[in-house]
Amino acid sequence: MVTAGTVLLASTGVYLHTTLHGKLRIWRRELDQAGLKGDARLLDLGCGRGAVLIEAARRLPTGHAVGVDLWSGKDQSGNRPEVTLANAAAAGVADRVEVHTADMTALPFADGSFDVVTSALAIHNIPSPEGRYRAVDEAMRVLRPGGQLIVADFWPRARKYAEHIGQGTLRGLGPGYWYGGPWLGVTLLHVVKGR
Repeated sequence: MVTAGTVLLASTGVYLHTTLHGKLRIWRRELDQAGLKGDARLLDLGCGRGAVLIEAARRLPTGHAVGVDLWSGKDQSGNRPEVTLANAAAAGVADRVEVHTADMTALPFADGSFDVVTSALAIHNIPSPEGRYRAVDEAMRVLRPGGQLIVADFWPRARKYAEHIGQGTLRGLGPGYWYGGPWLGVTLLHVVKGR
């Protein structure tokens, strides 16, 4: 018989794997599949310490990766722009990375400014459904026609974003992006903005 302690220990192991290895491996794959052009402009919503932002910048030798965050310690400890920029410098991509303090529900960028917009488990932190939909609308606004929106979020939220936009494909990201077990799996929403 499986005890609660065994389940808790296994869940902790799965969580640590996702946090330390799984999500990064999955984002590398997703960014590769997105077919980023070397000169593309990418926006990462809720960039935190820059894991996705830096992986994107590595694929943009003449492009630019821009991150926005509110830099709230509630979501992630040690979450500050200086930390993100130091991580970009350590990865050798500081010249291709910039960060802004900005609310993803009111982005400070012109329409059609980016080729790709990403978000890794950030939009769900917005408390209200209306706020989350505003963030998705803003992401679509700053995308150029033909640009890609790539959002990883928990299943019910990702599905609701797709319904709100009225387009996109949804795909479960599997055990590499489980937080504690299959009950906290992450789904990828991929949208190509119409022309």
